[in-house]
Amino acid sequence: MKFRFIVILIVWLGAFRGTAQTAEGDVSWWNILHGWEVGDPGWRNWMIISPGYFGPNALPVPHVQKGELFKSAEIELTASNHFHKGDPTQDISGYIYIPFAKNTVAIEMYGVAFERFAFSEEIRNERYSRIKDGKGTAIGDFYFSTLVQIIKGRKFPNTLFRFGTKTASGNMLEGARYIDSPAYFLDLSFSKKFGNSETGALKPFAMIGFYSWQTNDELNLQNDALLYGIGTDFIKNNWLISASCSGYSGYKNERDRPVQLNFDLRKDFHKKALRFQYQHGLQHWEYKTIRVSYIWKLNQDK
Repeated sequence: MKFRFIVILIVWLGAFRGTAQTAEGDVSWWNILHGWEVGDPGWRNWMIISPGYFGPNALPVPHVQKGELFKSAEIELTASNHFHKGDPTQDISGYIYIPFAKNTVAIEMYGVAFERFAFSEEIRNERYSRIKDGKGTAIGDFYFSTLVQIIKGRKFPNTLFRFGTKTASGNMLEGARYIDSPAYFLDLSFSKKFGNSETGALKPFAMIGFYSWQTNDELNLQNDALLYGIGTDFIKNNWLISASCSGYSGYKNERDRPVQLNFDLRKDFHKKALRFQYQHGLQHWEYKTIRVSYIWKLNQDK
């Protein structure tokens, strides 16, 4: 039953593209607005492929890893609300985590299953969108990551390696929601726990890595970025409180250096957990996001 549920969710996240609003047939308004004439490069070449010119889920900062794997396989269903004066967005996403090989290796699969947006005329024009009224729905990208535990339980901090890939499964390029091209990232994360969970433990963590995505610039076909994150967990009994700062820094300097603050509150129960997250964009990702998640733990240990 659990395996069947995982398969269904994988199909739901990755294979299903669904139907979504497409660009209007008459785009003469776009041609006039941006001065496009016959013989000019196609409209896709006008778009700027960076997080500052797309929706909140197009090129998000990868979630911060914390130096160690957990024993419990999990399925997480999340509802998110992205607050932005010119681009309020809501979405439903899913996440699957499966450890194996005696908890030395794990895989992650996640993505946005459904997104609803309604951006302003100013945002539409700035992003070269061809959705005239700025309203519609979209299906997001599918991500797949492999995690390898390098060091754990020694004097040296716990060390975890991650290699992640972003598919081009997301649609609605014409609405500047998803970039319709692949990306990948790799990083090392480190952590060290001080104290115990019964009386309260602190676990500082840090992450450093590399992030790269494909662009539409013929002279620079990809943008390469330094990926980073730093924060601290506070753990007591079945509660987790976490705060971190994360981001990446692209080399083109076209709103491609997003920085955000992350706050996380989680309560674990016997076979389930509840999670509340808040993300506050500081630069080049100008959203304030609230996420609420329900988590199924597929085995009791964690």
